[in-house]
Amino acid sequence: MNESGSQICFVDMPFGKKADLKSGIEIDFDQIYEQGIKPAIINMKLIPIRGDREETGGIIHTAMFARLLLAEFVIADMTTANPNVFYELGIRHAAKPYTTIPLFATLGAPPFDVNMVRAIPYELCDGALPEENAKILIKALEERIQRALKGPVAKDSPLFDLFPKFPGIEMSHELTDVFRDRVEYSIKVKNELSAARAKAKDSREAGLKEIRDIAEKLGSPEVLERGVLIDLYLSYRDVEAWDDMIALYKYMPASVRDATLTRQQLAFALNRRNKAGDRDRAIDILKQLIDGQGESAETMGLLGRIYKDRYKEAQEKSDLAAPAWLDLAIEAYTKGFEAEPADYYPGVNAITLLLQKGGAEALAEVDRLAPLVTFAAVRQGGEKANDYWTVATVIELACVSRDYDLCRRCLPRALALGDVGWKFKTTADNLRLIERLRPEDSERIDAIASALENVQR
Repeated sequence: MNESGSQICFVDMPFGKKADLKSGIEIDFDQIYEQGIKPAIINMKLIPIRGDREETGGIIHTAMFARLLLAEFVIADMTTANPNVFYELGIRHAAKPYTTIPLFATLGAPPFDVNMVRAIPYELCDGALPEENAKILIKALEERIQRALKGPVAKDSPLFDLFPKFPGIEMSHELTDVFRDRVEYSIKVKNELSAARAKAKDSREAGLKEIRDIAEKLGSPEVLERGVLIDLYLSYRDVEAWDDMIALYKYMPASVRDATLTRQQLAFALNRRNKAGDRDRAIDILKQLIDGQGESAETMGLLGRIYKDRYKEAQEKSDLAAPAWLDLAIEAYTKGFEAEPADYYPGVNAITLLLQKGGAEALAEVDRLAPLVTFAAVRQGGEKANDYWTVATVIELACVSRDYDLCRRCLPRALALGDVGWKFKTTADNLRLIERLRPEDSERIDAIASALENVQR
């Protein structure tokens, strides 16, 4: 089993000695791999895998497709215009927007159709790679890999470059036994992180120390396998280690930093940490996501949460800007719900803040949204759901409608399903907003909110 958890670099190239049809020169591809390609991969702390050339019935072996689709990096040697290499390069370009590195020996220019790709040239002498030229190739490969890891993300697939919304191919490692070791390693680390998070329920410091110890053993985040890296990132979130989470983001490979999930969660962490400039940075991140990908329930919900927190702070300071932050929060949550009406989370937050705002127009909007949000929550299981947020949403909606019997029925399930403290706090904060609007029901709402606030997780 691979115990490093490093990213894989698959090398797609001819094997043995092959003659170049145009020049007649016999090229030693094994020597090129051993002296010029493999050292660069190892130096960058990636795992080199060279493709096999076994074929079954004229179809490239399943292992080849799996490696082309799943490997974090692919190096493709286009020398001699080998048809298998070109076919496989096309598959890779259709699957991944970046981290594909073509190269070729300077016996002649590559075919016209691939002149648009940024290939690395290398020079041969009598069909072999001299020591000095090998050093040049190693350096060029290291620089290209380093740029891909550090960023900014640059597309190297013509398809993704020409068609900005080209979907590519997403495939789970579990679907192929080629990456069995990778899957086993990932499961092992994820189980360790899960145990650390469980320990944090009794002692946050003990759980956090265990997560940090695991992170230290994993090594450089830049070359960690993506699934393990994301699980580590979210483990920091679950124990509210905002500094660790934000620091980890800085060292992620560029392709992971650029992913929607990691950017959303970075904004979440910055808002929760709330040091000087954090919330402004979080808003910028979310607005960039909206500009690039449009409005979504998750992104708009996170933006709404930041505006809501600013509203609460401004209100406590009697800041004249408080009503503006409240309106911005309502607008963000409402747009998030309207973008994805099946996601009740932004909808229930919009309702809570509309009640806070008050007035005929706001209450009319509550009447419009409440049945839609309730329907969305019921479709997800309602009070019988096995998801904390669904049950918590039912509790909040029940408080809005003064159905306190339903609140009491849902509370034990919410306490059982909630796994981290910040979730309970989020729900309790929303209930406190409702409580202030319903002083006549304060005792009933306080009992529910206090039960959530007093959970030691």
